Amino acid sequence: MANKLILASSSPRRQELLLQVKIPFTVEPADIDESQITTTDPIEKVKQLAIWKGENIPIHHPNTVVLSADTIVSYEHTIFEKPRNQTEAKQMISTLSDQVHDVYTGVMIRSLQKKTVFVERTRVEFWPLSEEEIDAYVATEDPYDKAGAYGIQSLGAMFVKQIIGDYYTVVGLPLSRVVRELRDFGIVIE
Repeated sequence: MANKLILASSSPRRQELLLQVKIPFTVEPADIDESQITTTDPIEKVKQLAIWKGENIPIHHPNTVVLSADTIVSYEHTIFEKPRNQTEAKQMISTLSDQVHDVYTGVMIRSLQKKTVFVERTRVEFWPLSEEEIDAYVATEDPYDKAGAYGIQSLGAMFVKQIIGDYYTVVGLPLSRVVRELRDFGIVIE
């Protein structure tokens, strides 16, 4: 019997990425209060969130594998969460304008037999942005369900001058590494 993958995330972006590489999965979002993780270190926080989400999903069968992930934007060691309103979104995008920031995605993969945890980092540089560009962007719906107030795969793409690292880490799942790690858990492309 083939192993079955559970994605412990309701993120449409993570679901789209797994579909893109033809890995079958079911979705079982983790029900956690992310505010309970209070560390200000972005690497530690993203790792703890991925672990907590993944461990929140019970494994009842030896052929089940759980994949969990979390993504954080960090500028000068300050974590940029998802903005709660237009003011926060504008402040984040204004701060990132003409700067280089880090995007970290923490991943945990676990089965009854083993688990692996890793964090991938990608550096992102924004173009200098005008106040008009920023105002027009934060008036859309795009910034509000994304860490750092932008999506590289959507309207926020127009801000990105260059990236150093894995594009998919910024989207929310370092896809090529995840595929390779999943092989060790018996999850393969169909």
